[in-house]
Amino acid sequence: MHKIPVTVITGFLGAGKTTLVRHLLQNNDGRRIAVLVNEFGEVGIDGDLLRSCQVCEDADLTPIVELANGCLCCTVQEEFLPTMQELLKRREQLDCILIETSGLALPKPLVQAFRWPEIRTGATVDGVVTVVDCEAIARGELVGDLEALQAQRQADPTLEHETPIEELFADQLACADLVLLTKTDRVATPDRLKVEQWLRQELPPGVRLVPCQQGQISPDLLLGFNAAVEDDLDNRPSHHDAEEDHEHDEEIDSVQILVDAQFEPSTLVQRLQQLVQQQEIYRIKGFVAVPQKAMRLVLQGVGQRFDYFYDRPWQPAEPRQTKLVVIGRHLKQATITAALLPET
Repeated sequence: MHKIPVTVITGFLGAGKTTLVRHLLQNNDGRRIAVLVNEFGEVGIDGDLLRSCQVCEDADLTPIVELANGCLCCTVQEEFLPTMQELLKRREQLDCILIETSGLALPKPLVQAFRWPEIRTGATVDGVVTVVDCEAIARGELVGDLEALQAQRQADPTLEHETPIEELFADQLACADLVLLTKTDRVATPDRLKVEQWLRQELPPGVRLVPCQQGQISPDLLLGFNAAVEDDLDNRPSHHDAEEDHEHDEEIDSVQILVDAQFEPSTLVQRLQQLVQQQEIYRIKGFVAVPQKAMRLVLQGVGQRFDYFYDRPWQPAEPRQTKLVVIGRHLKQATITAALLPET
């Protein structure tokens, strides 16, 4: 029996991974694709958003599995292994598997799991795709000032005191077979060129950097690398190679907000922008109930930038609730809820 190819979609919070996977499912060219979504938090925002694809209504053709008990690189054995074993029982019914990691997951420990006997004979990592937010980097929101960071690294090649977020970003680049640069349309040309130049210096030789708007990219570019990444890990260095295990920043956590309240989008975004100024928040995503609207609103935010769109009608038996996941440092649910519902 053939090995089923697995594509790992990694990238920082809010880079556009779910948008990319959703577009791929809607333009699958007849491929039977299973999706594993690694949520950070208990409210299944990404999995629900993927299921709202018109082509995703049949779970037999497009099974979508949410792994929400922690990031994949920390729960590989407990959660990922049994899930993969169940999918492999159906591999003759599937053409490929997509794994969308959380924004906090390291790609290399996940890929290493494909060396395990329970998986190795049935699946191979076809390629690792890293999604990078051009606008965020240009504004210094994720890795700081590009020129200062580059000068610091050039001056000290043995630098060991990078923040966990910077290390994570570097590891995602080092493991990539392809890097997709999103949101370039929101960046002035000189800034975009500076970001591209810096990224190319950081990428391993031969790794392509490709612009991608709203996840709209050909499946032929994302699939079919035939890289057998699990056998090539020695050529994909990581900050954590010398460690038996790794630890995340314990101060990074998520808060789930589930309320019956309905919001006007502009009012909610204004409150969230004020909240981001007061708290160290990396990412906000979720679904919003809007007064007098039959459609569900999808809201996503990074820093001061928020996007939203209506994705589908509310189902008759579905509670019209607002569900948000807020990811950041030292977050308190009561504080965030009070900021969203100041009248309560």
